[in-house]
Amino acid sequence: MKLTITQFAALTDAADVTIHSLEQALYQVTVALPSGPHLVVDKKGKTIRSRNLQGMREMLQTLPVRSITLRHESAYDEMIGQPIRESSNALEVKLSHDLYPEPIVH
Repeated sequence: MKLTITQFAALTDAADVTIHSLEQALYQVTVALPSGPHLVVDKKGKTIRSRNLQGMREMLQTLPVRSITLRHESAYDEMIGQPIRESSNALEVKLSHDLYPEPIVH
C-alpha cells in the first residue's frame, strides 16, 4: 500500500517509520499503520527515495513520527550459494529523532 507525504503529514497519531537501506546509499521509507506497512510516495505516486540517510531523516523531522528504525537486509547468503534462511537476516537499528543533539558537557 502507498501513502503520500501529504497523507502522512495529516495523520493525527504519530506512526512508526522504517527507513529501508536497499543498496549502496539508497533509502526508502515505509510507515506502519494499523492497516499494515505503507510505502511513502510523492503526490504523483512515485516512491520517495534518497541517496542520503541524513536527508531522509531531515524529511521526516516535520512529520508525525513516533520512532525511526533503519533496516538492512543482506543478500550475502544468496550471493555465496547458501540455502534460503527460514528467518530474516535483517539488521535493524533504532535512530534518534534528534538530528543535531546537544553536546554533553562534563
